[in-house]
Amino acid sequence: MEIKTNTNRLINESSPYLQQHANNPVDWFPWCDEAFDKAKKEDKPVFLSIGYSTCHWCHVMAHESFEDEEIAKLMNDSFINIKVDREERPDIDSIYMQACQMFTGGGGWPLTVIMTPDKKPFFAGTYFPKQTVRNRIGMDELISRINDYWQNNRNQVDDSTDEILTLLNQRNKINNYAPINNSIFERAFKELSFSFDTAFGGFGKMPKFPMPSYLFYLLRDYSRNNNIESLKMVEKTLQEMRKGGIFDHIGFGFHRYSTDERWLVPHFEKMLYDQALLSLAYTEAYQVTKKDEYKKTTIEILDYVQRVLASPEGAFYSAEDADSEGGEGKFYLWKTNEIDELLGSDSTIWKAIYNINETGNFFAETGESENRQNIPHLKTTFVEIQSYNGINKTELNKKLEQMREILFDAREKRIHPHLDDKVLTDWNGLMLASFARAAAVFRDDSYLKTAKTTATFFMNNMRTIDGRLLHRFRQGNAGIDGMLDDYAFFIWGLIELYEACFDLSYLKSAIELMNISIDYYWPEENYCFYQTASDSENLITRKLEFFDGALPSGNSVQFDNLIKLGRMTGNNKYIEKAGLLTKSFSESVNKAPTAYSHFLCGYDSLVNESVEIVIVGDLHDERTAALINKARELFIPNAVLMHKPSNDSAIDEFSELTKLKTMLNNQPTAYFCRNNTCQEPVNDADRLKQQLLISNY
Repeated sequence: MEIKTNTNRLINESSPYLQQHANNPVDWFPWCDEAFDKAKKEDKPVFLSIGYSTCHWCHVMAHESFEDEEIAKLMNDSFINIKVDREERPDIDSIYMQACQMFTGGGGWPLTVIMTPDKKPFFAGTYFPKQTVRNRIGMDELISRINDYWQNNRNQVDDSTDEILTLLNQRNKINNYAPINNSIFERAFKELSFSFDTAFGGFGKMPKFPMPSYLFYLLRDYSRNNNIESLKMVEKTLQEMRKGGIFDHIGFGFHRYSTDERWLVPHFEKMLYDQALLSLAYTEAYQVTKKDEYKKTTIEILDYVQRVLASPEGAFYSAEDADSEGGEGKFYLWKTNEIDELLGSDSTIWKAIYNINETGNFFAETGESENRQNIPHLKTTFVEIQSYNGINKTELNKKLEQMREILFDAREKRIHPHLDDKVLTDWNGLMLASFARAAAVFRDDSYLKTAKTTATFFMNNMRTIDGRLLHRFRQGNAGIDGMLDDYAFFIWGLIELYEACFDLSYLKSAIELMNISIDYYWPEENYCFYQTASDSENLITRKLEFFDGALPSGNSVQFDNLIKLGRMTGNNKYIEKAGLLTKSFSESVNKAPTAYSHFLCGYDSLVNESVEIVIVGDLHDERTAALINKARELFIPNAVLMHKPSNDSAIDEFSELTKLKTMLNNQPTAYFCRNNTCQEPVNDADRLKQQLLISNY
């Protein structure tokens, strides 16, 4: 492998994160056999550092230690050093993060792992400063201790690695298959109610993450039980986040999480998956409430995604960094004099409404009491702001938008945060789902066009000759074998896209990919999907993931996909697989329901109401469109919606649900079935709505 002058091996990698470290004096390897062979030959432990390109503390550790000649020499003398981009290799990251949690009780990034040449970990942690600070050991001291331990306590190293490997293997197997408790939905509601922040919305205190899966579940609880408290928690959370500094009021989009309970001061990364899941949450909230503020927020998020994260090929980039010009959040902060200079006499209005003041409201982690920097945020929603100093609501909103555009244009001239321009199949699958849902709910053809373009890119560029998915695309290079999340999230997107436009090719592709995922990721003995394929790289354990965190687990999403495809196609194999998945989830869900909130969304669909709607007619017929729009008008999370052309039965080859269904009275016709019982077919959109409402929807 050619190594260029003043660079290390990472210069030849595709990952933006690895390339950020290509000029470090540390002799980095990517994850490869060459590195581990060298470690065995030289009898050195492996220093594994895992992070991602928009991670603030990854940057801090890099600047303090990996760019430091003294620390680099210690690392090079003592270790074989490997860098991994967690977003490119979530399979590696998840295994060693689980090990870190076993060692320390916590985790995060940067993830630091010391392991043997056969990849078994014996030490793990997260961020380490260059030198020891208070109770956090420094890299200089850590390396010395690890070196001594490796040289003089090899038997203890071996015992430690054997023990941790045994635990990893135990935790990645399913041993108990108890039934899910009948009170699981009630318990989930109570747990979320207990952790709900009644003052500022969200769940827990700080740091505070958006947790869209909680919101999806609560909206389904409201739909199923008319539980107004569930809806209140959702609305309070969505409104407070939209008001807070976690939302970019100038350029739109959400930052990754809030460091405080009020949603004011975020960590400023903007992740594609957050935009996808939060725009879905706001869209669903609009479906339930018909409040324009939620539709407006969805539109703003999608505007940001299309403007900043869209790639020329039709896919979406991964993230924007938190840092620019060496400071976290610098791109997003404002001083009062900047606002005054740009807005002139109108600045008083902007500063009052967006809470900009001389002292500043952004207090850096350096502990400064004031730095005169401000994060624009609201203390009341736009709905609540009726007027300002005699300016009526309509004129005020118009003026605020004009001022926002002025500030946006000025901000665009600043040095932008780093853009991580790799394309990931799993996160793009989520974004595909969001654009498709927005297209259907808001009847927006531009969103549908975007969704189709994204789907086409992946179907044409991110599949192998035998139809399997690839995980990463960057600068014309597609690579890395697809993992469970790639299949799960992309299938979700294809199902949403089919229901948005009824192009049969998307349903066919979803079925093909589901069958591939079952063939390669589902071992019969475990009743669930592994994270990696049966023929993928042999790591120290084969990982199972069920937990729903900032992202839902691949198993949770596949669970829902199996149910939907089973009902759409009439293929009981999918429903049977979903039933088996409940056995794998059962022990964990019974212990902590809200940790599996996305799974519970699917479980609700499996054990409660099932709804199938088939519209037969020409899509260009206004009467057909009226039936489809009426079916989409209500929030029916457990429904599948299908279309059959009046003169084409091709869909019958893939769906038992559409067979024998024809137009009645030579007019577009809606067939509505609930819990395997069908109602009288109707030609009138209002009669269809009555059927849906009578069925407790």
